Amino acid sequence: MKEELSDFLKTAYKYGKVKDVKEAFEEYPVEEEWHKGNAKNWIKEQEEKYNTECKIGDIVFVKEYVYTDGKIGKDHLFVIIDQDNIAVPIENFGMLISSNLEKLKFKSNKLLRKDNINNLHKDSIVKTDVVYKISNEQILFKIGKVDNEKIEEYKKSFYNNLKSNND
Repeated sequence: MKEELSDFLKTAYKYGKVKDVKEAFEEYPVEEEWHKGNAKNWIKEQEEKYNTECKIGDIVFVKEYVYTDGKIGKDHLFVIIDQDNIAVPIENFGMLISSNLEKLKFKSNKLLRKDNINNLHKDSIVKTDVVYKISNEQILFKIGKVDNEKIEEYKKSFYNNLKSNND
């Protein structure tokens, strides 16, 4: 395991809770999201380019990829929860954001209300039981951010979920 990883990421790796981002797309199909996996639906008529350099707390659109069945996937939202090397991140680690509020029934999913800072179009959930690896090349753009308090809340939920599953 890399020495430069945070304690949070070391724990996530130890318990097998760091997954490839493609698994997020398979478990939470973008076709079920309001944006239907098309980042252009997010930007709408705005032509402004969003800064793609991301930091912990940023909400980012991750671009399409190829599913295991060969079908081309679409875009999805994630909140960056950690990075492998803070100075020049090589990989980002994110938690999936979904607008499917029915999934709030799972205790590891946390409500994230839309506001002018996160720039979400709908109240959403953050899926805190898994951390997904996201390369810089997979990030299309960032749309907003959450504060450090929210990041700590998501990490605490992650730890609590680990604890309840390993008791």
